[in-house]
Amino acid sequence: MEIKLFNQKAVSVSEIVPRTERLSKNRLGVHFSPRFCSCKGICPKASYSGISNSSYESKEAISSSGGGKFAAESYFRRINGTNGAISNLWSREIIVLDAIDDEYGGVVVDPEKLPSNPNSFAFILRSSLSHWKMMGKQGVWLKLPVEKSELVPIAVKASFLICASQEGFEYHHAERGYVMLTYWIPEGHSMLPSNASHQVGVGGFVINDKNEVLVVQEKHCDPASIGLWKIPTGFILESEEIFTGAVREVKEETGIDTEFVEVIAFRHVHNVAFEKSDLFFICMLRPLSTQIKVDELEIQAAKWMPLVEFVEQPLIQEDCMFKKVIDICIARLGKRYCGLSSHQLVSKFDGKPSTLYYNVMETHDSNCVGE
Repeated sequence: MEIKLFNQKAVSVSEIVPRTERLSKNRLGVHFSPRFCSCKGICPKASYSGISNSSYESKEAISSSGGGKFAAESYFRRINGTNGAISNLWSREIIVLDAIDDEYGGVVVDPEKLPSNPNSFAFILRSSLSHWKMMGKQGVWLKLPVEKSELVPIAVKASFLICASQEGFEYHHAERGYVMLTYWIPEGHSMLPSNASHQVGVGGFVINDKNEVLVVQEKHCDPASIGLWKIPTGFILESEEIFTGAVREVKEETGIDTEFVEVIAFRHVHNVAFEKSDLFFICMLRPLSTQIKVDELEIQAAKWMPLVEFVEQPLIQEDCMFKKVIDICIARLGKRYCGLSSHQLVSKFDGKPSTLYYNVMETHDSNCVGE
């Protein structure tokens, strides 16, 4: 009897879960089990001890302990042909993880529909990669929530893969509630984008109509900065604009309400916290209130300090970076320098609103638009 692989159908985990658990039984003595061949797909492996003239069906089940049941079905039917010939039709359902295609030829796995059982996960992940490889997919994004952290070792080890020479998933980035893993299916260098390379900070230069600068002393700082009065600074939050982050940081540290005026300058430095690069934007802000209320968790003290006194601090005079920033801010106050104001635009490339920072001059001289 000749056995042929006629059709393969990919079935997602969510389609398999509602099915009733099936046991691997074959009253005709035909046993069917999948095996992975040459890193290219799933090949059926069959043995039999006898057949009858009636149609017959072989079913194979894979079940997980606890939670839903995952069943992989294999159908084998004997069909009488002409002139006594026998043709055999095989249909194979391959279990794959629920995923959506991304716009770059890869897939993004649905983290809400992952199997909980590690053994089931290993089997289905291997089956999924084999299927995606045959479909010509490229990158795989696998987001594992913290409640399924036991699946991480399975994904990053190569033992679950089709070929021992292949490596497992790589760490991409982690947040408080999950870890993101990636896998590059084609041979050669991965074309998946790396994790974010920068952190973004802001500083608020706030000066009132008395020519006083809003300054703070931080509770936690390096020994060289002890006693330094500095402008309020901090990191912007996820999905936060630069100008709103500057306003928020000043409010949190000092209790002063402000209005964004311009980005005066920004600094770019590399290999700082967690070996990331750092972008730091110095923003000029206009005060809308005067009463200071210190954030006691982060700030030792805050006050309005005369600009001249602020500039004459030894640590500022001795540091070329600090001194240049203050020089720029003073030049802006005298309208001898123009910063970058924020403008809201929508790009046709992605249809999303963006903030574009650029300089606007009212005339051809060096005076900026009036405050």
